[in-house]
Amino acid sequence: MIYFLSYLTDIFFPFNIFRYITFRAFLGFIFSFIICIIIMPKFIKYVKSKQFVQTIREDGPKTHLSKQYTPTMGGVVILISLIISIFLTARLNRFVIWCILATSYLGILGFADDYLKIIKKHPRGVPAKYKLLFQTIFALLLCIYLYIYPVNYQYATHLHIPYFKETFINLGILYFLIIILTFVGASNGINLTDGLDGLAIGNIIFVGITYAILSYVAGNYKIASYLKLIYVAGSGELTIVLACLVGAGLGFLWYNSYPASIFMGDTGSLFLGGLIGTIAIFIKQELLLIIAGGVFVVEALSVILQVAYYKKTKKRIFLMAPLHHHYEVKGYHEAKITVRFWIISILLSIIALSSLKIR
Repeated sequence: MIYFLSYLTDIFFPFNIFRYITFRAFLGFIFSFIICIIIMPKFIKYVKSKQFVQTIREDGPKTHLSKQYTPTMGGVVILISLIISIFLTARLNRFVIWCILATSYLGILGFADDYLKIIKKHPRGVPAKYKLLFQTIFALLLCIYLYIYPVNYQYATHLHIPYFKETFINLGILYFLIIILTFVGASNGINLTDGLDGLAIGNIIFVGITYAILSYVAGNYKIASYLKLIYVAGSGELTIVLACLVGAGLGFLWYNSYPASIFMGDTGSLFLGGLIGTIAIFIKQELLLIIAGGVFVVEALSVILQVAYYKKTKKRIFLMAPLHHHYEVKGYHEAKITVRFWIISILLSIIALSSLKIR
């Protein structure tokens, strides 16, 4: 919306500033943060009055029992803050529209899961197989779209290998399997990490900043050409989407930091991961997400390994999965675990961004 003010430059020249992605990204960050900060207290008060509180696992760390009556579904406010700020500051090109669709789709799926668990007291919520099915359906729709309208016709089915100069592997039709794995994996990885106060949203903020920089580079022809990256026309607007995400994330962290006043629930974790995955696909940086989002990858792998090993041997690799619970059971305070995971995420983000020059 704000972008259209740039058309009034002939009337008032300073309006030209609204053409710049960097300025609108700054505004998006501020708007989303303020919206989240303003709405959240009222939302917390509402969900408390309705007794929409977190269900705590009986087999989990005993320290979590004190969180039994902490309200949840805070992802609703993140979603509202994000969507409003995107509409206010971003130019609605095809990439931004797909991001809004992915965010809304997974937000509804996550809300349905929280609704069944929290409001209807259905312990399982939406069964995992159905969640996976709905995520895969959206990923397939994205595959169909990108088959018809690639982000870059020259590299339509190419996979970019980070840290190597101009190394692109043409996977042909198999590239669309990468799209599905990236979208579904990112969504579920963040969902599994959401188990400690501030843990998931803090890591999302760092990954969001990393991909905001990568999106700006991919959308700028001169910079992309200089760094020998795949140029994706229009992807610069994704910088604004991610700035809005970071702003809303910081606003939520204000209330989710230890001790948390509210949890995000599946309403937030599913769409946040799906949005990051979608952007990674659009700017052709799918593999780099494994590094930048390394914390989410390790958390997901810890669950997969634990389940597979237990089924085979009836023994456990970790004291408890996901990995952050393993350290809790070992006696580490959750605030220490969260901050150390943040530090690891910052280091991984720096390593991911170093791929721009280490080639």
